[in-house]
Amino acid sequence: MKPIIRIVDLWKRYNSDEQDGIALRGANLEVMPGDIIALFGKSGSGKTTLLNLIAGLDKPTHGLIEIEGKNIETMNENGRTELRRNRIGFIFQFFNLLPTLTAFENVLFSLELVGKPDKNAVLEALHAVNLHNKEHRYPHELSGGEQQRVAIARAIVKKPAIILADEPTGNLDTNTGTQILELLVSQCHTLNTTLVMVSHAINTCQFANRFMKMTDGILVEEASCEGIDF
Repeated sequence: MKPIIRIVDLWKRYNSDEQDGIALRGANLEVMPGDIIALFGKSGSGKTTLLNLIAGLDKPTHGLIEIEGKNIETMNENGRTELRRNRIGFIFQFFNLLPTLTAFENVLFSLELVGKPDKNAVLEALHAVNLHNKEHRYPHELSGGEQQRVAIARAIVKKPAIILADEPTGNLDTNTGTQILELLVSQCHTLNTTLVMVSHAINTCQFANRFMKMTDGILVEEASCEGIDF
């Protein structure tokens, strides 16, 4: 089996003249299909930078990133956009729902971007996250946990190969956050979707099969969550 994400000697420097301008320092990583990865580290350690580079939203200073065997640096901007739209789902701490669209419309928009506006698929995704009776509500009419469920539905509806989640429970209380993690990981297992989660929450540990720690731009894989500073 080949890795779905392959990273070799990845560096990201924002300021060429200053040592503290280096966000990533020679990261190496192979992620296999179906992996559930929890990535921990203090704010500013380089975690979000790594996600942005995997998604092709930013370009590395040096190093290799392959998604499904394809070097994303050899793609043009249209190619990277298509990769994000078709193969990668995103979940964010602050949900990033469009406020003027209903839950149904927010999820449908994800499919419209890839030219597959399947309304039945939208209803199935909302049902999968237990929101089948709230599809016509706007984001402000939903709780934080419900908004994050919409965000999960939006990510899974196109059946992506990879989901990148940046602090998906960071804006939720512990109990709701645990429910969201259970739901997200369950859906990833169902779809055989690879999940990379950036988190500060210790309860993320129980849902991952691999654990990473980022410290000052250096990525290290840990055997467990023991000893990780939250």
